[in-house]
Amino acid sequence: MTKTLTCISPIDGSVYLERPVLDRAAADAAVAAARAAQPAWAARPLAERVALVRAAVAEIGKDTDRMATELAHQMGRPVRYGGEFGGFEERASYMADIAAEALAPLVIEESDAFLRKIAREPHGLVFVVAPWNYPWMTAINTVAPALIAGNSVILKHATQTLQVGERLAEAFHAVGVPEEVFQNVFLDHGTTSALIAARSFDFVNFTGSVRGGQEMERAAAGTFTPVATELGGKDPGYVRADADLDAAVDGLLDGAFFNSGQCCCGIERIYVHESLYDAFVEKAVAEVRKMTLGNPLDRDTTIGPMAHVRFAAEVRAQIDEAVAAGATAHVETFPADDGGAYLTPQVLTGVSHEMRVMRDESFGPVVGIMPVRDDDEAVRLMNDSQFGLTAAIFTRDAAAAEAIGARLETGTVFMNRCDYLDPALCWTGCKDTGRGAGLSVLGYHALTRPKSYHLKKG
Repeated sequence: MTKTLTCISPIDGSVYLERPVLDRAAADAAVAAARAAQPAWAARPLAERVALVRAAVAEIGKDTDRMATELAHQMGRPVRYGGEFGGFEERASYMADIAAEALAPLVIEESDAFLRKIAREPHGLVFVVAPWNYPWMTAINTVAPALIAGNSVILKHATQTLQVGERLAEAFHAVGVPEEVFQNVFLDHGTTSALIAARSFDFVNFTGSVRGGQEMERAAAGTFTPVATELGGKDPGYVRADADLDAAVDGLLDGAFFNSGQCCCGIERIYVHESLYDAFVEKAVAEVRKMTLGNPLDRDTTIGPMAHVRFAAEVRAQIDEAVAAGATAHVETFPADDGGAYLTPQVLTGVSHEMRVMRDESFGPVVGIMPVRDDDEAVRLMNDSQFGLTAAIFTRDAAAAEAIGARLETGTVFMNRCDYLDPALCWTGCKDTGRGAGLSVLGYHALTRPKSYHLKKG
């Protein structure tokens, strides 16, 4: 009996998509085809590969309404936000813009006697395992530069967003990228692990849970296949005494609740200087109470359901445990809260780091807020986490933000903003957030290997 992957729509719990998975023989055939096609792809001029990636991005941009509607059905993001094309295009375009410089050889000497240089060689076959929460943008982070660098790519998308992988493949093939060079596949966990263990891929890029990242590394153990991971987060925000209070509330609440809190770098805990604490909490609660929870296909909806009932159940459990331990929940249950995927956004005070809601990844519409005395206490609490993806500091003092940032165990430091990925900067993390280097010049370095030439002339 053929095994299938099933996408359950969070809108109403119905089956939205089903796709049969590849068996091992079919998966091996896909890998073989990708490997066979890669040398010819890498031999094409860089400018040609760049042009094809740009054309595929433009192809996807022809129907952003479809993108928004399909995302609403698959993972619950309200259509009012228009899908992901803006960030998708920004990231792909930037990587196309810098390709020639980023992939150029580093020439040490070019003289009558010697040519000494370090070139960048594509790995060969890159395996991209993409998540459901920002399914277009997270996939293109690796797909675009991997193809531009001369790799062939096999994409495995999350079950919750099966359709995104199909749409990406359709667009790239429509503009002339060979079908063997970029493939979207449906795989179960067992076949995925077996392929990695068999050295089917030359580079693995995984975005997802800590447990998933551990499974990827275990599968690759002993193969020497590089595995790049971008895993969980528990990103903090800090509001200093000199911050613009309204800007801090607006920025941090957007970071905490956009996409129903289902953001890798979403704000999950906020530390506010005690002089601003009461005012911050009052404004934050008032703003959250204005949100409209509902069907993501309704343009009046500002916060949709979580992507799956089981994700909402974990957030509810963290909230209930915190309240039982003495925390205060400030937002009354919304009418649309059904006890399932539709979950009331919540602000908690009276929280501590003994509570899971301030320690474990929530990945949902809840944020805990704590007062702090000074920068030192804020830094201690911000670092008191197994994760390290981003941290946001709201202040009028850039020098202070930089000094605080130097003390933080994180991949990115923001000042007066949060929850944004700048494609010119390296997207990376530390601790249980994993190890990787996405986008920027370093993204190309990750997707290629150095090759040295020492040529003695004559």
